[in-house]
Amino acid sequence: MAADVDKPIERSLSVSASGSIQAVPDIATISAGVLTEADTARDALNRNNAVMAKLIDGLKAASIAPKDIQTSQLNVSPRYVQSKEGRPTTVSGYTVSNQVRITVRDIKRLGDILDQAITLGANQMHGISFEVSEAEKLTDDARKQAMENARRRAELYATAAGAQLGPVLRISEGLFDDSSLLSVTKYSGRMAAVPVEAGTKSLTINVQVTYALQ
Repeated sequence: MAADVDKPIERSLSVSASGSIQAVPDIATISAGVLTEADTARDALNRNNAVMAKLIDGLKAASIAPKDIQTSQLNVSPRYVQSKEGRPTTVSGYTVSNQVRITVRDIKRLGDILDQAITLGANQMHGISFEVSEAEKLTDDARKQAMENARRRAELYATAAGAQLGPVLRISEGLFDDSSLLSVTKYSGRMAAVPVEAGTKSLTINVQVTYALQ
């Protein structure tokens, strides 16, 4: 028991800090699709299949690799109308929506690909997002910056507390990546190359570092 009482208290200090870099996106992903309507589900699906086949073939002809075109959604749903005089609602037709996720690896072509997709029959687009292909490598600079900020902050607290900073005991990391989104729905008609700005993305590392205090 005496040994426990005489044991010195282990002191430590935990601080949170972050580091951030700006990176220019070089990859974009688009969700493009076709919405069709008809009196029967079969007719709506047939019409949708014809346009989707044209869209996918056209994208491949525009040098989008098959691996970069992935079906993300297929919906078949009835269309209802409210009958007069309190009668039950009735089915007036069917709607089919088919969506593909497209990865554009040459971001300079993004506007042209958007334009081609609409020209080929796409009348739905959702969630254009931008990515940085070398994000993990680029984020190393943010990690170094975060650790420098953590060290500076910890030294300030230690000095204010009349102590000296000891070795690092523990480090935990979190990554924050902001995303740029654009959404267009049910557009029809010819456009010039769609004006799109990729801008920059903030790649931010958050760290929590625990130091021993001496």
